[in-house]
Amino acid sequence: MSPLLTRYTAFYVIITATVVFLVLGIFASAAWLLPAALCAALTAVGVMDLRQTRHAIRRNYPVIGNLRFLFEYIRPEMRQYFFEDDTTSQPFSRVDRSLVYQRAKRQIDKRPFGTQRDVYQIGYEWINHSMEPTHPEDCDFRITVGGPDCSQPYSLSVLNISAMSFGALSANAVRALNKGAELGGFAHDTGEGGVSRYHLEHGGDLIWNIGSGYFGCNDGKGTFSEEKFAEYATRDNVKMIEIKLSQGAKPGHGGILPGPKVTPEIAAARGVPAWQDCNSPAQHSAFTTPVELMDFIVRLRALSGGKPVGFKLCIGHPWEWFAIAKAMLKTGVTPDFIVVDGAEGGTGAAPIEFVDHVGTPLREALRLVHNTLVGIGLRERIKLGASGKIISAFDMARILALGADWCNSARGFMFAIGCIQAQACHTGKCPTGVTTQDPKRQEALVVGDKSVRVASFHRNTLQALAELLGAAGLRHPGELRPHHIATRTPGGEVRVLAALFPDLEKGELLQGKFRNTIFRTAWPMARAESFSPLYSLSAALSGNAASSLPPDASEANRAEGREGTQAV
Repeated sequence: MSPLLTRYTAFYVIITATVVFLVLGIFASAAWLLPAALCAALTAVGVMDLRQTRHAIRRNYPVIGNLRFLFEYIRPEMRQYFFEDDTTSQPFSRVDRSLVYQRAKRQIDKRPFGTQRDVYQIGYEWINHSMEPTHPEDCDFRITVGGPDCSQPYSLSVLNISAMSFGALSANAVRALNKGAELGGFAHDTGEGGVSRYHLEHGGDLIWNIGSGYFGCNDGKGTFSEEKFAEYATRDNVKMIEIKLSQGAKPGHGGILPGPKVTPEIAAARGVPAWQDCNSPAQHSAFTTPVELMDFIVRLRALSGGKPVGFKLCIGHPWEWFAIAKAMLKTGVTPDFIVVDGAEGGTGAAPIEFVDHVGTPLREALRLVHNTLVGIGLRERIKLGASGKIISAFDMARILALGADWCNSARGFMFAIGCIQAQACHTGKCPTGVTTQDPKRQEALVVGDKSVRVASFHRNTLQALAELLGAAGLRHPGELRPHHIATRTPGGEVRVLAALFPDLEKGELLQGKFRNTIFRTAWPMARAESFSPLYSLSAALSGNAASSLPPDASEANRAEGREGTQAV
Protein backbone atom coordinates (compact mmCIF):
# COMPACT_ATOMS: atom_id res chain seq x y z
CA MET A 1 0.00 0.00 0.00
CA SER A 2 1.23 3.49 -0.85
CA PRO A 3 2.60 5.39 2.19
CA LEU A 4 0.61 8.41 1.00
CA LEU A 5 -2.58 6.35 0.95
CA THR A 6 -1.86 5.03 4.46
CA ARG A 7 -1.40 8.52 5.93
CA TYR A 8 -4.36 10.00 4.07
CA THR A 9 -6.71 7.01 4.35
CA ALA A 10 -9.03 8.66 6.87
CA PHE A 11 -9.18 11.81 4.74
CA TYR A 12 -9.97 9.87 1.57
CA VAL A 13 -12.65 7.84 3.35
CA ILE A 14 -14.32 11.03 4.61
CA ILE A 15 -14.27 12.61 1.12
CA THR A 16 -15.80 9.46 -0.31
CA ALA A 17 -18.44 9.34 2.43
CA THR A 18 -19.33 12.99 1.76
CA VAL A 19 -20.01 12.23 -1.89
CA VAL A 20 -21.95 9.01 -1.12
CA PHE A 21 -24.15 10.60 1.58
CA LEU A 22 -24.80 13.64 -0.61
CA VAL A 23 -25.96 11.45 -3.51
CA LEU A 24 -28.19 9.45 -1.16
CA GLY A 25 -29.62 12.66 0.28
CA ILE A 26 -30.52 13.96 -3.15
CA PHE A 27 -31.88 10.78 -4.70
CA ALA A 28 -33.00 8.63 -1.75
CA SER A 29 -33.88 10.48 1.44
CA ALA A 30 -33.19 13.92 2.89
CA ALA A 31 -32.16 12.17 6.12
CA TRP A 32 -28.80 11.41 4.47
CA LEU A 33 -28.00 15.12 4.18
CA LEU A 34 -27.08 15.36 7.90
CA PRO A 35 -24.22 12.78 7.74
CA ALA A 36 -23.26 14.38 4.40
CA ALA A 37 -22.93 17.75 6.14
CA LEU A 38 -20.86 16.23 8.97
CA CYS A 39 -18.51 14.55 6.51
CA ALA A 40 -18.26 17.76 4.48
CA ALA A 41 -17.23 19.59 7.66
CA LEU A 42 -14.56 16.96 8.34
CA THR A 43 -13.39 17.29 4.74
CA ALA A 44 -12.99 21.02 5.31
CA VAL A 45 -10.97 20.23 8.45
CA GLY A 46 -8.73 17.97 6.38
CA VAL A 47 -8.16 20.68 3.79
CA MET A 48 -7.22 23.15 6.54
CA ASP A 49 -4.87 20.55 8.05
CA LEU A 50 -3.03 20.25 4.75
CA ARG A 51 -2.78 24.02 4.32
CA GLN A 52 -1.66 24.98 7.83
CA THR A 53 2.06 25.09 8.72
CA ARG A 54 2.22 24.91 12.51
CA HIS A 55 1.53 21.21 13.20
CA ALA A 56 3.39 18.49 11.27
CA ILE A 57 1.09 15.79 12.70
CA ARG A 58 -1.97 17.44 11.12
CA ARG A 59 -0.20 17.94 7.78
CA ASN A 60 0.93 14.32 7.65
CA TYR A 61 -2.32 12.88 9.04
CA PRO A 62 -5.18 15.19 7.99
CA VAL A 63 -8.37 14.89 10.06
CA ILE A 64 -7.26 11.94 12.20
CA GLY A 65 -4.17 13.78 13.44
CA ASN A 66 -6.48 16.14 15.34
CA LEU A 67 -7.37 13.30 17.70
CA ARG A 68 -4.01 13.76 19.45
CA PHE A 69 -4.81 17.33 20.36
CA LEU A 70 -8.46 16.51 21.13
CA PHE A 71 -7.49 13.82 23.65
CA GLU A 72 -4.96 16.15 25.26
CA TYR A 73 -7.60 18.83 25.68
CA ILE A 74 -10.49 16.65 26.85
CA ARG A 75 -8.79 14.18 29.12
CA PRO A 76 -5.26 14.74 30.46
CA GLU A 77 -4.67 11.08 31.27
CA MET A 78 -5.12 10.20 27.58
CA ARG A 79 -2.27 12.40 26.45
CA GLN A 80 0.27 11.26 23.92
CA TYR A 81 1.07 8.44 24.24
CA PHE A 82 -2.44 8.03 25.45
CA PHE A 83 -1.91 5.82 28.50
CA GLU A 84 1.15 7.27 30.24
CA ASP A 85 1.04 9.52 33.27
CA ASP A 86 2.67 12.94 33.36
CA THR A 87 5.79 11.98 35.29
CA THR A 88 6.66 8.66 33.60
CA SER A 89 10.19 9.50 32.57
CA GLN A 90 11.19 6.83 30.06
CA PRO A 91 12.70 8.16 27.97
CA PHE A 92 11.16 11.61 28.66
CA SER A 93 8.14 12.44 30.78
CA ARG A 94 5.11 14.27 29.52
CA VAL A 95 6.05 17.09 31.90
CA ASP A 96 9.45 17.45 30.23
CA ARG A 97 8.04 17.35 26.71
CA SER A 98 5.27 19.80 27.53
CA LEU A 99 7.84 22.17 28.99
CA VAL A 100 9.78 22.19 25.71
CA TYR A 101 6.62 22.62 23.62
CA GLN A 102 5.47 25.54 25.78
CA ARG A 103 8.82 27.32 25.68
CA ALA A 104 9.22 26.70 21.94
CA LYS A 105 5.74 28.08 21.27
CA ARG A 106 6.22 30.95 23.74
CA GLN A 107 3.27 29.78 25.81
CA ILE A 108 2.91 30.18 29.58
CA ASP A 109 5.02 27.52 31.33
CA LYS A 110 3.57 28.06 34.80
CA ARG A 111 1.97 25.38 36.99
CA PRO A 112 -0.88 26.70 39.19
CA PHE A 113 -1.32 23.76 41.56
CA GLY A 114 2.25 23.05 42.63
CA THR A 115 4.69 20.34 41.65
CA GLN A 116 3.53 17.06 40.12
CA ARG A 117 6.63 15.33 41.44
CA ASP A 118 6.89 13.40 44.70
CA VAL A 119 9.37 15.54 46.63
CA TYR A 120 9.97 12.72 49.13
CA GLN A 121 10.79 10.13 46.46
CA ILE A 122 14.30 8.67 46.32
CA GLY A 123 16.32 10.65 43.81
CA TYR A 124 14.28 13.86 44.02
CA GLU A 125 16.61 16.84 43.47
CA TRP A 126 16.44 20.59 44.00
CA ILE A 127 18.58 23.71 43.93
CA ASN A 128 19.14 25.47 47.26
CA HIS A 129 17.99 29.08 47.21
CA SER A 130 19.58 32.05 48.92
CA MET A 131 18.35 34.70 51.36
CA GLU A 132 20.28 37.13 49.14
CA PRO A 133 18.88 36.52 45.66
CA THR A 134 20.29 38.26 42.60
CA HIS A 135 18.67 39.48 39.40
CA PRO A 136 20.82 38.61 36.36
CA GLU A 137 20.04 41.27 33.77
CA ASP A 138 21.27 39.35 30.74
CA CYS A 139 20.40 35.68 30.26
CA ASP A 140 22.54 35.30 27.12
CA PHE A 141 25.13 33.36 29.09
CA ARG A 142 28.30 32.66 27.11
CA ILE A 143 31.79 31.27 27.56
CA THR A 144 34.94 31.65 25.46
CA VAL A 145 36.30 28.41 23.98
CA GLY A 146 39.91 28.42 22.87
CA GLY A 147 43.12 27.63 24.72
CA PRO A 148 46.51 29.31 24.45
CA ASP A 149 47.25 27.63 21.09
CA CYS A 150 43.96 28.73 19.50
CA SER A 151 44.04 31.91 17.39
CA GLN A 152 40.27 32.02 16.66
CA PRO A 153 38.50 31.52 20.01
CA TYR A 154 34.72 31.27 19.90
CA SER A 155 32.10 32.88 22.13
CA LEU A 156 29.79 29.92 22.81
CA SER A 157 26.33 29.89 24.37
CA VAL A 158 25.91 27.68 27.43
CA LEU A 159 23.11 25.81 25.59
CA ASN A 160 23.61 24.41 22.08
CA ILE A 161 22.25 21.80 19.68
CA SER A 162 23.88 18.43 20.23
CA ALA A 163 25.29 16.23 17.47
CA MET A 164 22.67 14.84 15.09
CA SER A 165 23.63 14.01 11.51
CA PHE A 166 21.83 14.79 8.28
CA GLY A 167 20.60 11.33 7.36
CA ALA A 168 19.50 10.63 10.89
CA LEU A 169 17.53 13.89 10.65
CA SER A 170 15.59 15.07 7.62
CA ALA A 171 16.70 17.97 5.46
CA ASN A 172 13.95 20.19 6.84
CA ALA A 173 14.87 19.29 10.41
CA VAL A 174 18.50 20.31 9.79
CA ARG A 175 17.34 23.51 8.12
CA ALA A 176 15.03 24.38 11.02
CA LEU A 177 17.69 23.68 13.65
CA ASN A 178 20.37 25.68 11.86
CA LYS A 179 18.11 28.62 11.12
CA GLY A 180 17.00 28.55 14.77
CA ALA A 181 20.65 28.59 15.87
CA GLU A 182 21.26 31.58 13.61
CA LEU A 183 18.22 33.41 15.00
CA GLY A 184 19.18 32.65 18.60
CA GLY A 185 22.95 33.12 18.39
CA PHE A 186 24.01 29.65 19.47
CA ALA A 187 25.79 26.67 17.90
CA HIS A 188 24.60 23.66 15.93
CA ASP A 189 26.68 20.45 16.07
CA THR A 190 26.61 18.74 12.69
CA GLY A 191 26.89 15.16 13.94
CA GLU A 192 29.36 12.85 12.22
CA GLY A 193 27.42 12.81 8.92
CA GLY A 194 29.35 15.76 7.51
CA VAL A 195 28.51 19.36 6.70
CA SER A 196 25.55 19.11 4.33
CA ARG A 197 24.20 21.91 2.17
CA TYR A 198 21.31 22.15 4.62
CA HIS A 199 23.73 23.02 7.42
CA LEU A 200 25.03 25.91 5.33
CA GLU A 201 21.77 27.23 3.93
CA HIS A 202 20.89 29.61 6.77
CA GLY A 203 24.35 30.51 8.09
CA GLY A 204 23.99 29.29 11.68
CA ASP A 205 27.21 28.67 13.62
CA LEU A 206 28.45 25.08 13.28
CA ILE A 207 30.50 22.71 15.39
CA TRP A 208 31.85 20.22 12.85
CA ASN A 209 31.77 16.73 14.31
CA ILE A 210 34.33 14.39 12.73
CA GLY A 211 33.86 10.70 13.37
CA SER A 212 35.85 7.63 12.44
CA GLY A 213 34.46 7.62 8.88
CA TYR A 214 35.80 11.17 8.31
CA PHE A 215 32.61 12.03 6.47
CA GLY A 216 33.09 15.20 4.48
CA CYS A 217 36.86 15.01 4.87
CA ASN A 218 37.84 11.56 3.61
CA ASP A 219 39.80 10.60 0.52
CA GLY A 220 37.08 8.34 -0.86
CA LYS A 221 38.66 5.29 0.77
CA GLY A 222 37.64 6.07 4.35
CA THR A 223 40.86 7.76 5.48
CA PHE A 224 41.38 11.36 6.52
CA SER A 225 42.07 13.97 3.83
CA GLU A 226 43.77 17.22 4.86
CA GLU A 227 42.66 19.00 1.69
CA LYS A 228 38.97 18.22 2.10
CA PHE A 229 39.08 18.97 5.81
CA ALA A 230 40.62 22.40 5.22
CA GLU A 231 38.01 23.17 2.56
CA TYR A 232 35.17 23.03 5.10
CA ALA A 233 37.04 23.82 8.34
CA THR A 234 38.04 27.27 7.11
CA ARG A 235 34.45 28.30 6.29
CA ASP A 236 33.26 31.24 8.33
CA ASN A 237 30.29 29.52 9.96
CA VAL A 238 32.33 26.48 11.07
CA LYS A 239 33.38 27.73 14.50
CA MET A 240 34.80 24.65 16.25
CA ILE A 241 36.07 21.18 15.31
CA GLU A 242 34.97 18.19 17.39
CA ILE A 243 36.67 14.80 17.04
CA LYS A 244 34.14 12.12 17.91
CA LEU A 245 35.87 9.34 19.85
CA SER A 246 32.60 7.75 20.99
CA GLN A 247 29.01 8.68 21.71
CA GLY A 248 26.60 7.79 24.47
CA ALA A 249 24.02 6.27 22.14
CA LYS A 250 26.39 3.53 20.96
CA PRO A 251 29.77 3.71 22.71
CA GLY A 252 32.46 1.46 21.26
CA HIS A 253 30.18 0.56 18.36
CA GLY A 254 30.68 1.47 14.73
CA GLY A 255 27.88 1.49 12.24
CA ILE A 256 26.80 0.96 8.68
CA LEU A 257 24.25 3.05 6.84
CA PRO A 258 22.84 0.51 4.35
CA GLY A 259 23.24 1.34 0.69
CA PRO A 260 19.51 1.85 -0.02
CA LYS A 261 19.50 4.68 2.56
CA VAL A 262 22.58 6.42 1.11
CA THR A 263 20.77 8.86 -1.13
CA PRO A 264 22.72 11.18 -3.43
CA GLU A 265 22.21 14.04 -0.95
CA ILE A 266 23.52 12.01 1.99
CA ALA A 267 26.38 10.70 -0.15
CA ALA A 268 27.35 14.26 -1.13
CA ALA A 269 27.44 15.39 2.50
CA ARG A 270 29.52 12.42 3.58
CA GLY A 271 31.81 12.21 0.56
CA VAL A 272 30.92 8.60 -0.19
CA PRO A 273 29.37 6.82 -3.22
CA ALA A 274 25.58 6.92 -3.42
CA TRP A 275 23.56 3.73 -2.88
CA GLN A 276 26.52 1.88 -1.36
CA ASP A 277 26.96 0.85 2.29
CA CYS A 278 28.46 3.72 4.28
CA ASN A 279 30.80 2.41 6.97
CA SER A 280 31.58 4.19 10.24
CA PRO A 281 34.32 2.10 11.93
CA ALA A 282 34.43 1.53 15.67
CA GLN A 283 37.75 3.39 15.93
CA HIS A 284 39.81 6.01 14.13
CA SER A 285 42.54 5.35 11.58
CA ALA A 286 44.18 8.81 11.79
CA PHE A 287 45.53 7.97 15.26
CA THR A 288 45.90 4.84 17.39
CA THR A 289 47.43 6.09 20.64
CA PRO A 290 46.73 8.96 23.06
CA VAL A 291 49.90 10.77 21.97
CA GLU A 292 48.87 10.46 18.33
CA LEU A 293 45.46 11.91 19.27
CA MET A 294 47.26 14.98 20.63
CA ASP A 295 49.22 15.23 17.38
CA PHE A 296 45.96 15.00 15.41
CA ILE A 297 44.51 17.87 17.45
CA VAL A 298 47.53 20.03 16.59
CA ARG A 299 47.15 19.07 12.93
CA LEU A 300 43.46 19.97 12.77
CA ARG A 301 44.00 23.25 14.61
CA ALA A 302 46.60 24.30 12.04
CA LEU A 303 44.50 23.19 9.05
CA SER A 304 41.43 25.05 10.33
CA GLY A 305 43.32 28.29 10.74
CA GLY A 306 43.57 28.18 14.52
CA LYS A 307 39.96 27.37 15.40
CA PRO A 308 39.10 25.56 18.66
CA VAL A 309 39.63 21.80 18.35
CA GLY A 310 38.47 19.26 20.90
CA PHE A 311 36.93 15.85 21.20
CA LYS A 312 33.76 14.16 22.34
CA LEU A 313 33.67 10.87 24.22
CA CYS A 314 31.53 8.61 26.33
CA ILE A 315 33.64 7.34 29.24
CA GLY A 316 34.33 3.62 29.23
CA HIS A 317 37.48 2.09 30.77
CA PRO A 318 38.78 4.86 33.06
CA TRP A 319 42.44 4.05 32.31
CA GLU A 320 41.82 4.93 28.64
CA TRP A 321 40.64 8.40 29.62
CA PHE A 322 43.56 8.67 32.03
CA ALA A 323 45.90 7.71 29.17
CA ILE A 324 44.59 10.70 27.21
CA ALA A 325 45.18 12.92 30.25
CA LYS A 326 48.75 11.62 30.56
CA ALA A 327 49.30 12.28 26.85
CA MET A 328 48.37 15.91 27.47
CA LEU A 329 50.99 16.07 30.20
CA LYS A 330 53.63 14.32 28.14
CA THR A 331 53.18 16.34 24.93
CA GLY A 332 52.15 19.67 26.41
CA VAL A 333 49.23 19.66 23.95
CA THR A 334 45.73 20.26 25.24
CA PRO A 335 42.42 20.23 23.39
CA ASP A 336 40.48 23.47 23.53
CA PHE A 337 37.43 21.60 24.77
CA ILE A 338 36.08 18.18 25.67
CA VAL A 339 32.44 17.13 25.33
CA VAL A 340 31.37 14.37 27.72
CA ASP A 341 28.46 12.34 26.35
CA GLY A 342 26.48 10.29 28.84
CA ALA A 343 25.19 6.79 28.20
CA GLU A 344 21.72 8.36 28.23
CA GLY A 345 22.29 9.35 24.58
CA GLY A 346 19.53 8.21 22.27
CA THR A 347 19.92 9.31 18.67
CA GLY A 348 22.14 6.48 17.40
CA ALA A 349 20.77 3.16 16.17
CA ALA A 350 22.39 0.37 18.17
CA PRO A 351 21.45 -3.00 19.70
CA ILE A 352 19.36 -2.80 22.86
CA GLU A 353 22.26 -4.06 24.97
CA PHE A 354 24.33 -1.04 23.89
CA VAL A 355 21.50 1.35 24.63
CA ASP A 356 20.83 -0.13 28.07
CA HIS A 357 24.15 -1.45 29.35
CA VAL A 358 27.19 0.18 27.71
CA GLY A 359 28.86 3.43 28.70
CA THR A 360 29.08 5.57 31.82
CA PRO A 361 26.10 7.79 32.72
CA LEU A 362 26.69 11.50 32.34
CA ARG A 363 27.00 12.59 35.97
CA GLU A 364 29.71 10.07 36.89
CA ALA A 365 31.49 10.55 33.55
CA LEU A 366 31.49 14.33 33.71
CA ARG A 367 32.68 14.34 37.30
CA LEU A 368 35.54 11.97 36.44
CA VAL A 369 36.71 14.13 33.53
CA HIS A 370 36.40 17.37 35.49
CA ASN A 371 38.26 16.00 38.52
CA THR A 372 41.00 14.50 36.37
CA LEU A 373 41.68 17.82 34.68
CA VAL A 374 41.69 19.57 38.06
CA GLY A 375 43.98 16.88 39.46
CA ILE A 376 46.56 17.38 36.69
CA GLY A 377 46.28 21.17 36.76
CA LEU A 378 44.80 21.60 33.28
CA ARG A 379 41.14 22.35 33.99
CA GLU A 380 41.52 26.10 33.41
CA ARG A 381 42.90 25.51 29.90
CA ILE A 382 40.11 23.20 28.73
CA LYS A 383 36.38 23.93 28.52
CA LEU A 384 33.94 21.08 29.21
CA GLY A 385 30.66 20.46 27.40
CA ALA A 386 28.11 17.84 28.42
CA SER A 387 25.21 16.08 26.73
CA GLY A 388 22.75 13.48 27.96
CA LYS A 389 18.99 14.00 28.54
CA ILE A 390 19.29 17.73 29.17
CA ILE A 391 15.90 19.37 28.66
CA SER A 392 15.13 21.94 31.33
CA ALA A 393 16.94 24.80 33.04
CA PHE A 394 17.28 22.63 36.15
CA ASP A 395 18.85 19.85 34.05
CA MET A 396 21.38 22.44 32.93
CA ALA A 397 21.99 23.76 36.45
CA ARG A 398 22.68 20.28 37.79
CA ILE A 399 25.19 19.42 35.05
CA LEU A 400 26.87 22.82 35.19
CA ALA A 401 27.21 22.39 38.96
CA LEU A 402 29.01 19.08 38.39
CA GLY A 403 31.69 20.72 36.28
CA ALA A 404 30.41 21.44 32.77
CA ASP A 405 30.96 24.85 31.17
CA TRP A 406 28.12 24.37 28.69
CA CYS A 407 25.34 21.92 27.83
CA ASN A 408 24.26 20.31 24.56
CA SER A 409 20.73 19.06 24.00
CA ALA A 410 19.62 16.78 21.16
CA ARG A 411 16.13 15.61 21.99
CA GLY A 412 15.16 18.93 23.58
CA PHE A 413 15.65 20.65 20.24
CA MET A 414 13.99 17.71 18.47
CA PHE A 415 10.90 18.33 20.62
CA ALA A 416 11.13 22.01 19.72
CA ILE A 417 10.77 21.20 16.00
CA GLY A 418 7.84 18.87 16.59
CA CYS A 419 9.11 15.45 17.71
CA ILE A 420 6.40 13.68 19.75
CA GLN A 421 8.61 10.81 20.96
CA ALA A 422 6.90 8.29 18.69
CA GLN A 423 10.21 6.34 18.75
CA ALA A 424 9.94 5.50 15.05
CA CYS A 425 13.22 7.25 14.15
CA HIS A 426 14.77 4.13 12.59
CA THR A 427 11.73 3.20 10.47
CA GLY A 428 11.64 6.16 8.10
CA LYS A 429 8.02 6.76 9.14
CA CYS A 430 8.47 9.61 11.61
CA PRO A 431 4.98 11.15 11.90
CA THR A 432 6.32 14.70 12.25
CA GLY A 433 8.99 14.68 9.53
CA VAL A 434 11.92 15.07 11.92
CA THR A 435 13.80 11.81 11.34
CA THR A 436 12.66 10.65 7.91
CA GLN A 437 14.08 10.96 4.42
CA ASP A 438 10.59 10.57 2.92
CA PRO A 439 10.17 13.90 1.07
CA LYS A 440 6.40 13.88 1.54
CA ARG A 441 6.61 13.29 5.29
CA GLN A 442 9.24 15.95 5.86
CA GLU A 443 7.23 18.53 3.92
CA ALA A 444 5.02 18.67 7.01
CA LEU A 445 7.91 20.22 8.96
CA VAL A 446 7.76 23.88 7.96
CA VAL A 447 11.20 25.44 8.42
CA GLY A 448 10.06 29.02 8.93
CA ASP A 449 7.77 28.10 11.80
CA LYS A 450 9.95 25.49 13.49
CA SER A 451 13.15 27.59 13.38
CA VAL A 452 11.43 30.28 15.44
CA ARG A 453 10.44 27.61 17.95
CA VAL A 454 14.06 26.44 18.18
CA ALA A 455 15.24 29.95 18.98
CA SER A 456 12.36 30.47 21.43
CA PHE A 457 13.09 27.23 23.29
CA HIS A 458 16.74 28.27 23.65
CA ARG A 459 15.95 31.80 24.82
CA ASN A 460 13.20 30.81 27.27
CA THR A 461 15.28 27.99 28.75
CA LEU A 462 18.16 30.37 29.42
CA GLN A 463 15.70 32.84 30.92
CA ALA A 464 14.52 30.09 33.27
CA LEU A 465 18.15 29.28 34.09
CA ALA A 466 18.74 32.94 34.94
CA GLU A 467 15.80 32.80 37.36
CA LEU A 468 17.22 29.68 39.02
CA LEU A 469 20.61 31.34 39.35
CA GLY A 470 19.04 34.45 40.82
CA ALA A 471 17.15 32.41 43.40
CA ALA A 472 20.44 30.72 44.38
CA GLY A 473 22.18 34.09 44.75
CA LEU A 474 24.32 33.64 41.61
CA ARG A 475 24.81 35.71 38.46
CA HIS A 476 26.38 33.31 35.93
CA PRO A 477 26.21 29.54 35.36
CA GLY A 478 29.98 29.38 35.90
CA GLU A 479 29.38 30.07 39.59
CA LEU A 480 27.37 26.87 40.11
CA ARG A 481 29.05 24.26 42.30
CA PRO A 482 27.99 20.78 43.53
CA HIS A 483 26.92 22.14 46.91
CA HIS A 484 24.16 24.14 45.24
CA ILE A 485 22.23 20.98 44.28
CA ALA A 486 20.67 18.61 46.83
CA THR A 487 19.23 15.11 46.39
CA ARG A 488 17.35 12.53 48.41
CA THR A 489 19.49 9.38 48.61
CA PRO A 490 18.29 5.74 48.77
CA GLY A 491 18.92 5.82 52.50
CA GLY A 492 16.42 8.64 52.84
CA GLU A 493 19.10 11.21 53.66
CA VAL A 494 19.38 14.60 52.00
CA ARG A 495 22.86 15.13 50.57
CA VAL A 496 24.33 17.88 48.42
CA LEU A 497 26.12 16.69 45.31
CA ALA A 498 29.41 17.90 46.79
CA ALA A 499 29.14 15.05 49.30
CA LEU A 500 28.39 12.47 46.60
CA PHE A 501 30.90 13.78 44.06
CA PRO A 502 33.82 15.26 46.05
CA ASP A 503 36.20 17.74 44.42
CA LEU A 504 39.87 17.05 43.81
CA GLU A 505 42.39 19.74 44.58
CA LYS A 506 44.36 21.40 41.81
CA GLY A 507 47.43 19.30 40.91
CA GLU A 508 46.49 16.53 43.36
CA LEU A 509 47.17 13.68 40.92
CA LEU A 510 50.57 15.11 40.05
CA GLN A 511 51.44 14.95 43.74
CA GLY A 512 50.58 11.25 43.89
CA LYS A 513 47.51 11.73 46.08
CA PHE A 514 44.86 9.13 45.29
CA ARG A 515 42.00 9.64 47.73
CA ASN A 516 39.43 8.29 45.28
CA THR A 517 39.40 4.55 44.53
CA ILE A 518 39.08 4.95 40.77
CA PHE A 519 42.19 7.16 40.66
CA ARG A 520 44.05 4.95 43.10
CA THR A 521 43.56 1.85 40.94
CA ALA A 522 43.26 3.05 37.32
CA TRP A 523 45.55 6.11 37.15
CA PRO A 524 48.77 4.09 37.57
CA MET A 525 47.51 1.63 34.93
CA ALA A 526 47.36 4.30 32.22
CA ARG A 527 50.18 5.33 29.87
CA ALA A 528 50.37 8.09 27.29
CA GLU A 529 51.77 5.80 24.59
CA SER A 530 48.82 3.38 24.45
CA PHE A 531 45.15 3.00 25.29
CA SER A 532 46.00 -0.45 26.64
CA PRO A 533 46.74 -0.55 30.38
CA LEU A 534 50.15 -1.35 31.82
CA TYR A 535 48.60 -4.19 33.77
CA SER A 536 45.18 -5.65 34.48
CA LEU A 537 42.63 -4.17 36.84
CA SER A 538 42.57 -7.43 38.78
CA ALA A 539 46.34 -7.09 39.33
CA ALA A 540 45.85 -3.52 40.54
CA LEU A 541 43.14 -4.56 42.97
CA SER A 542 45.15 -7.52 44.25
CA GLY A 543 48.35 -5.49 44.72
CA ASN A 544 50.32 -7.47 42.10
CA ALA A 545 50.58 -4.66 39.59
CA ALA A 546 54.38 -4.51 39.43
CA SER A 547 54.71 -8.20 38.62
CA SER A 548 52.14 -7.85 35.84
CA LEU A 549 54.06 -5.20 33.88
CA PRO A 550 54.78 -6.24 30.27
CA PRO A 551 58.45 -7.06 29.63
CA ASP A 552 58.83 -4.26 27.07
CA ALA A 553 57.47 -1.53 29.33
CA SER A 554 59.68 1.52 29.69
CA GLU A 555 61.46 2.22 32.95
CA ALA A 556 59.25 5.27 33.42
CA ASN A 557 56.14 3.15 33.11
CA ARG A 558 57.58 0.56 35.46
CA ALA A 559 58.18 3.27 38.03
CA GLU A 560 54.65 4.49 37.54
CA GLY A 561 53.37 0.98 38.03
CA ARG A 562 55.35 0.60 41.27
CA GLU A 563 53.90 3.86 42.54
CA GLY A 564 50.43 2.58 41.69
CA THR A 565 51.08 -0.63 43.63
CA GLN A 566 52.18 1.33 46.68
CA ALA A 567 49.07 3.52 46.43
CA VAL A 568 46.79 0.49 46.24
